[in-house]
Amino acid sequence: MRAPPVFRIGNSDDFPHTSAMIPFKPIADNDPALAHSTLLKAALLTIDYIETNGPIALTPSNALKRYFVHWASEVFAWPHYTAAELYAFNKVLNEQDFPPLVVLHDLLRGAKLVRHYKGTMMLTKLSKTLKHQPAVLWKLLTSHLLLEIDHSQHTRYGDQLVGNWDIFLNVINVEIQTGVTEERLCSVLFGGSEGDIKRHEYRLAATFYIHVLRPLCWSGLMEELRFGSGLERQELFVKTPLWSAALALETDAVLGTVTQH
Repeated sequence: MRAPPVFRIGNSDDFPHTSAMIPFKPIADNDPALAHSTLLKAALLTIDYIETNGPIALTPSNALKRYFVHWASEVFAWPHYTAAELYAFNKVLNEQDFPPLVVLHDLLRGAKLVRHYKGTMMLTKLSKTLKHQPAVLWKLLTSHLLLEIDHSQHTRYGDQLVGNWDIFLNVINVEIQTGVTEERLCSVLFGGSEGDIKRHEYRLAATFYIHVLRPLCWSGLMEELRFGSGLERQELFVKTPLWSAALALETDAVLGTVTQH
């Protein structure tokens, strides 16, 4: 068994610097590929909610209150975290019961799109401006999601992971052409067979999922397809149109033509 992994991707002090670390291409605000980002959709819905209803009340621990969590679970319709799926395990929903909302809350604050004030979460001038520039808003949110958020807090043991986004994105770019499993990606990136990773390195695979695969899916660059349930469940990761619309990678030059069926 490997020692607990360590994750290092560097950090940055502001958005212009972080955006330079991810090879984004210019995207038009009306590009239909942006519709694949549940993160962008949720952020825009939250901005609209506050503009319509006023600041969102916070609990004493600065979590979003239940009335908004309930609303968000229904309106966001977040893949694999729909209201029906969440209420199957919870009688009432607190913010911590809706993991994407926890991350969205951190992102909105970290990107200075909202601020806490007198027990509420309210909009900043930046959010009101970027509401009308969805491509810029998406890049800001995605840069913070990939480079700023400490995803180790969402792993069971606070695990981190060795690697950097240049390697991750270029390897995924090649391997995901017709869909790929997390075991395959872990095998290519960290060594070992796919079978060994599934049987013995599940902690590494789970850490890679939380730090890399889940953020890429939540940003809309990838999609996670799930088949089966329980111990028989399998996941396959595929690119969305936003991947090619938004990213310019070194391995683009070596990609073969994918057969269309």
